[in-house]
Amino acid sequence: MSDLDPILFTDRNVYPTDDYIFSIIGEKKIFWQSIMNHMSSVYKDSEGQWNFYNDGKRWLFKMVYKKKTIFWAAILSGSFRITFYFGNKAENVIENSDLPGNIKEEFKTAKRYGLIRPVTLIVNDNADVDNILKLISIKSKSS
Repeated sequence: MSDLDPILFTDRNVYPTDDYIFSIIGEKKIFWQSIMNHMSSVYKDSEGQWNFYNDGKRWLFKMVYKKKTIFWAAILSGSFRITFYFGNKAENVIENSDLPGNIKEEFKTAKRYGLIRPVTLIVNDNADVDNILKLISIKSKSS
């Protein structure tokens, strides 16, 4: 989480319903729905769930496919961000993909947490959604 991200969804007693989420992300609702619809139609065994995490003192959305965490999502003021964690084995796949250079560079230079590194996208337009769908595909195939 960047120091610039406003911390939202910090009240453990307020569950993030769709109506609440959409009231905060506004017009980006269509991008959220597009990603979630993609997961449910392409990855039939996928399931997303909101959980309150004490370490970050906020609600996060975790998308799982066949017991593998695909991504984490957090709501921002007027948007949302999606974070993927990849192991070193994904480096060649990401490098040889048609993802934009800035995403590849972010992965290469990201801080390592043990054997994994994050790739985070803040969703602002259709290009961001397209890149998230590519990362979902990479993540669903990687081990």
